[in-house]
Amino acid sequence: MKILHLMLANFYIDNYSYQENLLPKFHKLNGNNVEIIASLFTFDENGCGKWLPHADKYINEYGIPVTRLAFSNAPFSRKLRKYEGLAEELDRVSPDVIFIHGVQFSDISIVVKYLKKNRSVRVFVDNHADFSNSAKSWISKYILHQIIWRHYAQMINPYVKRFYGVLPARVDFLSNVYGIPREKIKLLVMGADDEAVHFAASSDARKNIRKKYNIDENDFLIMNGGKIDNYKRQTLLLMDAVNNFNNPKVKLIVFGSVIPELKKEIEKRCSDRVQYIGWIRAEESYSYFAACDLACFPGRHSVFWEQVVGQGIPIIVKKWTGTTHVNVCGNARFLEKDSVKEITDVLRDILIGNNYNKILSAAKKASINFMYSDIAKKSIT
Repeated sequence: MKILHLMLANFYIDNYSYQENLLPKFHKLNGNNVEIIASLFTFDENGCGKWLPHADKYINEYGIPVTRLAFSNAPFSRKLRKYEGLAEELDRVSPDVIFIHGVQFSDISIVVKYLKKNRSVRVFVDNHADFSNSAKSWISKYILHQIIWRHYAQMINPYVKRFYGVLPARVDFLSNVYGIPREKIKLLVMGADDEAVHFAASSDARKNIRKKYNIDENDFLIMNGGKIDNYKRQTLLLMDAVNNFNNPKVKLIVFGSVIPELKKEIEKRCSDRVQYIGWIRAEESYSYFAACDLACFPGRHSVFWEQVVGQGIPIIVKKWTGTTHVNVCGNARFLEKDSVKEITDVLRDILIGNNYNKILSAAKKASINFMYSDIAKKSIT
C-alpha cells in the first residue's frame, strides 16, 4: 500500500522523534510504501525554527523519500501556506492513502481537486492545534481558525474517513472550532518509538548517564526535558523544589534549549542536586529518560509526556484540560497549581512507603498503550 504523508500545515524536522517522524517510520516498518511531502520549515541544531533555502528531494534517515515544497509566488503564500508543485507531486506519487498532518494550509484545495478525480484514495487527517498553542489572539481565533482554517477543514471533510486529535483537547478543537462531526473524530495518541524504547532499556544507558553526571545508583533521579520558554517557566519551580527537598538523595537533570531571558534563572538554580545540561539530540532523549526514576513536566504539554509513558516511567505533569489521557492506570500524578510547595508535596507523597513502587508498576502496565508500532496501525484503519 502506498501511503503519502502531507506535512504542509507546519514543520517537518529530520532526525527527530515527533509524531511526524514516527508515523511514517512505522508505516514503512509495517510493510507499506511511504513518501513524505513537507514544507521548508524545520529546526536548526539548537532546536530553533528555521526555513530551508529551497525546494528539495532526498531520502530521510528511515529510507523514506521526502519532497520539500517551496512557497508559491502568490500573495500571502507563506501565511496561507500555498506551495509550488503540489498537484504534480500528488499525480506522481499516486497514493492509496493520504495522511494529512493538520488542515491549516490553503493548498487543501489542491488535495480536494486530486481526490475528486481519485475517489478510491482513503484520507486521514490529524490535528495538533488546541487553545494552549493556537488561536491565542482575536485575529488568530476568529479569523484564521474559525473562518479560514475551518473553511479548509470543511472542504476536505467529505473525503476524509477519519479525523484524529492527538490530545483530547485537540479532538475538541476539531469539533468546536472547525465544525467536524464528532462521529468522524477519534483520539490518536502520540507515543514512543518501540525500537528506541527497547534499546534504551536494554543498554547501559542508565549506568552510563548516571556516571557521567555523578548520580549514584541509589539516588532518586528526576528528569525534565524539552524547550524551556515562557510556557514552561514552571521548570524553575521544579528546580527550586528539588534544591530545597528534605532528602539530599533526590536529584534533578534538566535538558533542552532555553530562551535567553530565562537562561540566567536556570543557571543560578544549578547545584549539587540540580543540573542543567543543555540541548541533547532527540534520539538521545530515550537514554536520558531511561536513566531516571521519575519524569516531571510542570509546564505546557510536550511530546515527551507520551514518550515517557511509552518508556514505562512514572510522570508528574501539569493538569491541563484535555491532557489527562497520559494517566492510564495510576502511572501519572498531576499538578494543579504553579507552586514549589505543590511539587514538593507530590514528590514527598510519591516517596513515602511503597507509593513509588505502586506508581512504577502502573507505569510499566501503561506503556503498551503508547507504542508507535501499534499507533501506526490504528491510524490508517
